[in-house]
Amino acid sequence: MKKVIVLLLAGFMFGCSSQAYNINGNAGEKPTKEVMQTFFVSGIGQEQELDAADICGGVDKVARVESELSFLNGFLGSLTGGLYTPRQAKVFCVE
Repeated sequence: MKKVIVLLLAGFMFGCSSQAYNINGNAGEKPTKEVMQTFFVSGIGQEQELDAADICGGVDKVARVESELSFLNGFLGSLTGGLYTPRQAKVFCVE
């Protein structure tokens, strides 16, 4: 019974989330650019920008933009007590 409780707690602690914005048509499976953005103290009052139009070569060529908190990102954040909280940013261009 203790193992089940530990597994459930671990699942809640390392939850994942993703935000996707479909802008201009369908994108391929593989992102054109993927970067890990670094935030500190749970990202309070912080922001980072990625110029998707510059990456894709124009506004009309941007297909989708995603921001994701993966299992690894959540794990790293929990290990540091929220002091270091990375997120993945992905830009997909029209093929």
